[in-house]
Amino acid sequence: MNKLTTLSLASALLGAVSLAAVTLPAQAADGVKCYGISKAGENDCANAAGTHSCKGQSAADYDGADWKATMSADECTAMGGKTEAFEGMNPNHK
Repeated sequence: MNKLTTLSLASALLGAVSLAAVTLPAQAADGVKCYGISKAGENDCANAAGTHSCKGQSAADYDGADWKATMSADECTAMGGKTEAFEGMNPNHK
């Protein structure tokens, strides 16, 4: 193998490892979308209704269209939330 081929192969491998290191923690941090548990301005991302597209833009407490990430569906349920979006405000929030 010549020097250029070895260098190219090493660069490609390093790039793939770097990409995996950046991508994997973000995926693990996402968790389960739990609807109806966030207070106004404390949601994690865009809502199901499409009225906003960013973290921290929810306008109402415990809106069924806004979500926060939880570690599991069980944790979501224990907090009074649901794993699917729903209309209205959550009367079961904890």
